[in-house]
Formats: sequence, C-alpha cells, structure tokens
Amino acid sequence: MKLDSYWTDSAPAFVPAAAELPARADVVIVGAGFTGLSAARSLAQRGAKVVVLEACDRVAKEASGRNGGHVNNGLAVDYAVAAEQYGVEQARAWYHEFDAAVDSVARLVKEEQIDCDFQRNGKLKLATKPVHFEALARAHERMRREVDSDIELLDATRVRDEVASERFVGGLLQKRSAQMHMGRFAAGLGAAAQGRGAQIHLGTPVQRLERLGRGHAHRVHTPRGVVEAQQVLVATGACLHGGYGTFGWLRRRIVGIGSFIVVTEPLGAERAQALLAGRRTYVTVANIHHYFRMTPDHRLVFGGRARFAISSPTSDRKSGEILQRGLVEMFPQLKDVRLDYCWGGLVDMSQDRLPHAGERDGLYYSLGYSGHGTQMSVHMGQRMAETMLGNAAANPWRDRPWPAIPGHLGPPWFLPAVGLYYRLKDQLS
Repeated sequence: MKLDSYWTDSAPAFVPAAAELPARADVVIVGAGFTGLSAARSLAQRGAKVVVLEACDRVAKEASGRNGGHVNNGLAVDYAVAAEQYGVEQARAWYHEFDAAVDSVARLVKEEQIDCDFQRNGKLKLATKPVHFEALARAHERMRREVDSDIELLDATRVRDEVASERFVGGLLQKRSAQMHMGRFAAGLGAAAQGRGAQIHLGTPVQRLERLGRGHAHRVHTPRGVVEAQQVLVATGACLHGGYGTFGWLRRRIVGIGSFIVVTEPLGAERAQALLAGRRTYVTVANIHHYFRMTPDHRLVFGGRARFAISSPTSDRKSGEILQRGLVEMFPQLKDVRLDYCWGGLVDMSQDRLPHAGERDGLYYSLGYSGHGTQMSVHMGQRMAETMLGNAAANPWRDRPWPAIPGHLGPPWFLPAVGLYYRLKDQLS
C-alpha cells in the first residue's frame, strides 16, 4: 500500500518551464493549487505579468491533489441552517455560487481540452439512520421550494438499486455535481496558466511579505530572491508555510483538519458496476462521515475524517486501518480486496464552514473552503482575478466578517476534543 495520493501517482507531473525569478511582476500568487493556478490563468489571459510561487516540488501537491476527487455543488453547511442564519436570499445566492463553481470547472476543462475524466453524474447524500433520512426529506422539501428544483429524494429501495450496501435508508440526489481525476486536471491547469504567460516557480516558498506603502504593492522574499509585485494573492489553503509574522492573521482563522483516503486495487468493470451502478459521488450524513466514488479504472476511492489529526506517514497508516474497517462495514463483499493507496490531506476549515475571500492590509486572499474546495477553488481563482482587476462585486464572499478562532494561536491542540464532540453527536443522533 502506497502512502501517496492516487491522483498524483497516476498522473504525469506538470513541469514548468525553467526561468529565473523576475525582479518585478504585476501579480505574485502564493500557492500553485487550484485557486492559484486558476487565478494565474485568468490574470495572464488579461495581460498581467503573473508569478506563481509554490513551496512544494509539484503543482497541486497539497489539498488540490489530496482530496476525494469530488466536484460537488451544495454548501458545506446545511442550506436550511445557512438560510436561518444569513437569510434566504443570501443562502440562495451562495448555493447558486457553488452551482456556478461546478460550471466553471466544466467550462475550463472544455476550453483547455484537459483529459481528466470529468463526468457530471451527480452526488447522492446517503442516510444511515431513519432520523437522518427524515432530515434529508425536510431539506428536500425546502430546497426544492427555495433554491434547487433539480434535486430528488430516493427511498431505500432506489438507493439499493445503485449502491450495493444494506446500510442506507435513503438519500438526496443533487444532480449538478461532478467528479474528475485531480492529478490530470492539475497538470492541465498548470499548462494552461503557463500557456497564457504565467511563470510558475516550484520549490520556492514565501518567507516574508513586506508591504510597500499603503497600497497593494509588496516585496516578496523567497530563498531564490525577491520579487516586487503590485498585487499579491494568498492561495495556500491550510498550508501557510510562512511565519506567523507574515500569515498570522490568516493562520488564526483557518484550522487544518486531516481528511484521509484509501483506494482499492482495480475491481474490474463488472464488479465496480455492481457496487456503484450510478457512478456518482457519494457522501454519508454524519459529522464523522464517509465519502466515496469509483475511478475510471474501477477502483473504489473511500475517504473520511477517520482521525482528527494532522496527516503524516504514521497518522495516515492508522487512518487507513480505520477507513478499511469502515469500508468493509459498508461493503462486506470487499473484505478481501487489497488497498493500493492511503494518504491524508489538510482541509482548510473555517469556523463557519464557508469560504472567505477578500483583501486586508493590501493583501488579497481566498481560503477556508472547508471540504468543498475542488470546484470553489477553481471558481474563486477566476473571481479573485476579476476582483484584483477592479471588479469588487465579482467576489461572492466579500465584506464578510472573519473573527479569529478563540484559542487558535498555533498548532490546533483542540482537534481531539472536537473529534470527540462530533462522534458523540453522531452517536446521540
């Protein structure tokens, strides 16, 4: 079993053209994940001189390449909860923004002709308890009335027609969701950004940002030299490599929560079709939930927050054992199937589980996708490019308050307690 992401291991690495770090740029983007590469492509397309600085040795090596391969619409929080807290009009606008985010990925794949197995088969949210199905039924009624008429409630019989498990009592189908091969998409997006004129520099962490005056200009310090930029966009997710002096304000508002994934050996076309006939993305209704899908080569990708811990080889291995038990509980017919991959990644969780994007002290940022980042990161790269070009209304998350997380001043010491709290909530439900 490889302790490595299936997506990056099974895709060619994008190798940027060799270039010296320039002394000046219109825009420096910190991070070559989907947000940064998408923004770089859009800005360079509009004539900006763009430099992307990435600490890792590969584009999309962190969250963008270490997720479950889902491209889902729908908020990370329940629509009803968002509507009660922020009002129906605002919740509806945000819900539709996630629809638009899936459209953004589909459009980019088509425009750039990226071979990444993009398929729009929908997402099925699965209930394992009657009380969860009752909640889905209430959500279905309200969402059809207020925000999404293209959803469908499935009873246990219809769920079993496409998911070969006895564990589920029903589900909610959101038909606009999609899936793709993250490694191939990353390579295509990197090539697209470079093809438009952006420079991408790997192995180049940002050590310090020095603001020049009271505008947006910064001097960006790296081990390879210094770049003066008229604007800077931070697009790092939870992987803020700089010190607290540079990214402290953002660090105190983002918690990197581990999410872990295993991938089986190829099951074969017939067995895979019998297991998940709908070939959708699937997620269970729980705070400590599972998510899964099939790959084009008929492997089951099965993930979840197995442990509230940071990813590391030891942590990934322990999480893989927990996920294997969960997989077999859900699909006993796979008890003898070999696991070929196991890995973990960091979800950049915000306290309200909604994205945050904007500008503070001359620095632009887009972070906090909270487990729904695959599509929103691509979308927000484009939206932040428009914002930085002068269209403030392009940012759907603008002007939102973003208080610091109480007690979060360093490593997230409170994660085990959070995990225990959510496990108790799941048990009591």
